[in-house]
Amino acid sequence: MQASNVDLVIFDCDGVLIDSEILSAQTLIDLLQELGIHIDLAHVQRCFLGRSFPTVAGLIREQFSVDLPQGFERDYRRILLKKFETELQPTPGIEAVLNNLGVRACVATSSSPERALRSLELAGLAGYFEGRVYTASMVARGKPAPDLFLHVASCEKVAPGRCLIIEDSLPGLSAAQAADMAVWRYVGASHLKNNAQALIAESGQTVLFECWSAFFPMMPSLRRVQDKVELNGQNR
Repeated sequence: MQASNVDLVIFDCDGVLIDSEILSAQTLIDLLQELGIHIDLAHVQRCFLGRSFPTVAGLIREQFSVDLPQGFERDYRRILLKKFETELQPTPGIEAVLNNLGVRACVATSSSPERALRSLELAGLAGYFEGRVYTASMVARGKPAPDLFLHVASCEKVAPGRCLIIEDSLPGLSAAQAADMAVWRYVGASHLKNNAQALIAESGQTVLFECWSAFFPMMPSLRRVQDKVELNGQNR
């Protein structure tokens, strides 16, 4: 894909913009343990990563033949947001990318609207995406279906072939591919650390990167024109 073909960069939120997936996973693990359901981080990554909570609840029901008690989702979100208040951080280096990006950007996430907006606020990133945060609640099918990404492209009036998706999860990659959109996989958040070989093997031909400092070198034309001019002037 050539940068001249990119009019819109669509960022996933959890695990891409914010380093939240490790907090989400541990919260879910702890709450399920209280119900006698024992899973680990690898299980969360393999089965739940990138999916909406209703989908996760359905998978838990299928895998463990149990219905989650009434109020489980409410308690999960309450405890998680409390953790976010003190522990949530943006992924290292993302601000530099957002400050220097030369095309439009928006967010497409499986999180609830409330959680997504509050997460971006706590991480100091909300100002980059005002009015351009899209959630799975807006479409009939969440990731790995292409619905959310196609909805974003339609709302932003950008052809699918001119979108670049930044994702961390396999459902997100599948959704981007089903939408006929280019996709890169960011693997630099805490929940994917020290797992390089497995990530390469499962990602197929998808471009992988683990540091935001690699973003513009992979596609230099995505950097704002004035920044490129200033950089060229400094190199003379």
